[in-house]
Amino acid sequence: MTPTDTKSTVLLKHHLKALKLPTMTAECEKIAQRCAADNADHLAFLLQLCELELLERERKAAERRLKGARFPATKLLDEFDFTARPSVNKPLVLELLKGEYLDRRENLLLVGPSGTGKTHLATAFGMSACSQGRKVRFFRVTELITQLLEAKEERHLLRLRQQLGKLDLLILDELGYVPASKAGAELLFDVIATAYERNSLIVTTNLPFENWTEVLGSERLTGAALDRLTHRCHLLEAKGESYRLQDAKRRRRPHHGPAS
Repeated sequence: MTPTDTKSTVLLKHHLKALKLPTMTAECEKIAQRCAADNADHLAFLLQLCELELLERERKAAERRLKGARFPATKLLDEFDFTARPSVNKPLVLELLKGEYLDRRENLLLVGPSGTGKTHLATAFGMSACSQGRKVRFFRVTELITQLLEAKEERHLLRLRQQLGKLDLLILDELGYVPASKAGAELLFDVIATAYERNSLIVTTNLPFENWTEVLGSERLTGAALDRLTHRCHLLEAKGESYRLQDAKRRRRPHHGPAS
């Protein structure tokens, strides 16, 4: 490397750093050497550098989306046992995983007893949406209601609602496990009503629709919420015994070793 090359390299790295192109800064010398060895022209060199920068930006953006979604655990569709849940419409799940329902602002309702894989499916849909460049946020319903009540008390409810409004997909997990207060139910309904035809919702619930008044309290509020959620939605039903219960039964079975 000549002194001119050294000076050019230093200046190039300085400019790339100033332009906030860290991958290009780190890789420029290596790519330059490779292009020189391959007798590639300057445009090929620039193209390779730009591709590396874009790939790294996409990777980091995907990491940020996953982190921002706050999934309780990593759950992929490949890990879901459809043979144990024949009631779940697998062709529909695979179709929905493409994410077109998000473009149409449609909702997904996952209904079934506790422990039948509803949260697993909801998380898999959410992670897939993140990989497609969508903004996603996962909440347990009780957690969201608590945050809404606190935001109202601390007078920053509008800010929280604006944050929720920027999402492509809002996942509301475990609706039905704990009844909401009147104020909490009204705030939850407001989230559902605001999302209507603007954002997609995924709701998991262990309650049949006719029992949603146990959570929302008012039949009027329940009817209005269901009207919005079910207007443009896909219903997935998970039937059967809880995975956790099945696992507990297996662990309780006595182990019969060889006879002495």
